[in-house]
Amino acid sequence: MALYEHVFLARQDLSQQQVDALVEHYKGVIEANGGSVGRVENWGLKSLTYRIKKNRKAYYTLMDINAPAAAVKEVERQEGLSEDVLRFLTIKVEAHEEGPSAMMQKRDRDDRGDRPFGDRDRGDRGPRSFGDRDRGDRGPRSFGDGGDRGPRRPREGGFEGGQA
Repeated sequence: MALYEHVFLARQDLSQQQVDALVEHYKGVIEANGGSVGRVENWGLKSLTYRIKKNRKAYYTLMDINAPAAAVKEVERQEGLSEDVLRFLTIKVEAHEEGPSAMMQKRDRDDRGDRPFGDRDRGDRGPRSFGDRDRGDRGPRSFGDGGDRGPRRPREGGFEGGQA
């Protein structure tokens, strides 16, 4: 049997209990087809980058699966038919990760010392936007106001007095 990591996104208007029921249902489908589910991580309700089926947020869930391809295909088929599942992704892996996934590991803001400039003060970085710059006196405009050119004349060959 092959090893897979499977992530699915459930609608934002479901409750956590309904999401857990979806996980149990899909675990049952995998076990009925000769597979097993290892780690299950609920990543919680997260904002989506763009709207999917009018949802701005979704419940993310990761499942580590050890099953034949037919079991994974059946789970994906059922998720595709379900209105509660917005998206899913299954990836075949060589081995499952030990411990919490990258999404569950807490990122510490103090670990930023390995950056090239560390926490050095940047000092004054100059103007912040285009309008903050002092460009000095630009002088009078030559053609911008239309007063320097005189009256406008129609083009030759146009509709005003020319041949049409």
